[in-house]
Amino acid sequence: MDDDRRFDTTAIATNGDTAESGDVVRPIHLSSTFELGALDPSVGLDDADPAAGEFLYSRLSNPTRHALEERLAALEGGDRAFAFSSGTAAVATTALSVVEPGDHVVAFDDLYAGTRRLLETVFEDRLDVAVDFVDATDAETVAAAIEPETSLVMMETPTNPLLKLCDIEAIAAAVGDDTTFVVDNTFLSPYFQQPLDLGADVVVHSTTKYINGHSDSVGGAAITSDDDLAATLEFHQRVGLGDMLAPFDSFLVARGLKTLPVRMERHEDNASILATHLDEHEAVRAVHYPGLDSHPQHELARKQQSGFGGVLSFELDGEFEDAQAFLEALDVFSLAVSLGGVESLIEHPAGMTHEPIPRETRLENGITDTLIRVSVGIEHPEDLLADLERGFTAIERTDAPTTD
Repeated sequence: MDDDRRFDTTAIATNGDTAESGDVVRPIHLSSTFELGALDPSVGLDDADPAAGEFLYSRLSNPTRHALEERLAALEGGDRAFAFSSGTAAVATTALSVVEPGDHVVAFDDLYAGTRRLLETVFEDRLDVAVDFVDATDAETVAAAIEPETSLVMMETPTNPLLKLCDIEAIAAAVGDDTTFVVDNTFLSPYFQQPLDLGADVVVHSTTKYINGHSDSVGGAAITSDDDLAATLEFHQRVGLGDMLAPFDSFLVARGLKTLPVRMERHEDNASILATHLDEHEAVRAVHYPGLDSHPQHELARKQQSGFGGVLSFELDGEFEDAQAFLEALDVFSLAVSLGGVESLIEHPAGMTHEPIPRETRLENGITDTLIRVSVGIEHPEDLLADLERGFTAIERTDAPTTD
């Protein structure tokens, strides 16, 4: 990021990337291929240099995607960024760039379910990679799990859906030079947390979430300042796997970045109001939100984050049927997976995102039958509170004794 510019300005400024046409907004370059000025047999498909304005083929690089990648790198404080077709693609490509058969991986036991399944079904089952899922809320536990064969430490903070944190600086100090430390920063976006500054080697995002912010694009990104790793990521994105973000999605994500600061502030304001209300509600057993003083890692959140984000989860004091009644009664919240959009979304991890995981494993990891995850949008908070009360009223009706 330009040292003379604040985050909010960098998110919006064009940095002269539309100087040729004068457009205030970066145009969408839909072309699959680009005309060459002259034939040069010494130039191959891998030799195009987007930084010099040289483009050959959109899988290799595209002006719209390249502009987005430059902006993502600047906002996350990295040297290079790579945009992929999904967050899972960003995680998978990063892992495949550093892990080889016979290696060992240490991962947070509360990772996003899709990332956990990737590590279990692809890396463990098919690539002969040993994976240990550990309670990374304790940095010493992570350090103790690292072995000479460990090539990747995969963390997520806050986690999905229990909002657990890991101490990025402490884990970075425990990771050796031969191990790559990756942090999934999706829940906070670079606006509230910058893991590279805290010692991470790579930051990954599902740009589908807060970075895009409007629930109309699926994408992912990996950002790093490690030159060797950047070269490997670039090879896999352009050639090895050929997985990149399409021009139109790149345009949508770049558009979303311009309002990221103001959206994140409103998401956090609303989430804080809802978390406080839920924390005081008699029908709620527990609330998971790092912004609450009662969160066991509240001080760590204050230390390594500049904000607490817009996602929270809570457990109803009841049974599965109570959660079902609560969710079906809502009107403002949409029952849907994903998060980070301007609209408020709500979901039931045990019955939706984490349903493929065996129930015993879910319970061991704190995914109870009444756990509900909320992606708090930017609507008026009073309307959101009223909708939650609509859900609680539905539980009361369900629990009321019937009469003949």
